[in-house]
Amino acid sequence: MFDRLREDIRCVLERDPAARSRLEVLTCYPGVHALWMHRLAHACWRVRLRWVARFISHLARWLTGIEIHPGATIGHCVFIDHGMGIVVGETAEIGDGCTIYQGVTLGGTSLTKGAKRHPTLGRGVIVGAGAQVLGGFAVGDGARIGSNAVVIKEVPPGATAVGNPARILHKEAEAAREDAANRMGFSAYGISQDGDDPLAKALHGLIDHADQQQREIERLIAALKRHGISLDDAEIERPSVDPSELNRLVDE
Repeated sequence: MFDRLREDIRCVLERDPAARSRLEVLTCYPGVHALWMHRLAHACWRVRLRWVARFISHLARWLTGIEIHPGATIGHCVFIDHGMGIVVGETAEIGDGCTIYQGVTLGGTSLTKGAKRHPTLGRGVIVGAGAQVLGGFAVGDGARIGSNAVVIKEVPPGATAVGNPARILHKEAEAAREDAANRMGFSAYGISQDGDDPLAKALHGLIDHADQQQREIERLIAALKRHGISLDDAEIERPSVDPSELNRLVDE
């Protein structure tokens, strides 16, 4: 038992630069406290002391803000950072070395009792803040779930899931895609190299491109007129677009 306690404290010190001492981790980390109380609740659950297990789980939720069903299975060196609002369902399984941030739900989508309703996280999985992983599927070893992602299907080992509903990003394909996206001024991962909002940068680029196209079209029409080519359709009044005004609207 004491080996597990030392292991829990050590993994926090290794993964959280804000942790300054063993005493601080021992007394001030609700994620650690929730894991300790879950082990007691899980032991009671396995010997069919179901009410006692649920009551311990309820106390842990009240004390830490982290709700872990006593039937859930949690491996070694799991780090729950901050932890407030985390919900882990009855048939969830969390592998060794996983990291889970605040607001995460490992939930179920089935009402069938006794069935595997909640996800299984492999070894070394990272689940970002606010992510919802819903269903009885597996998230492979070393996978990453982006913040606020809603994952409703299996995630392969080493892949990243982002968005709502989550799309799967594979390391090799997305590395080239991210490099190309950065050259275009935005990032497929939501973070640009200079820290600007990638959506705003993309919109600015589209506005500037549309404005350049409009100028080219007007030059072509003027050149055709000089050569005596009539474009009756082109004489129709076109709506005027002010790119500087559109760019201002994007920035607001």
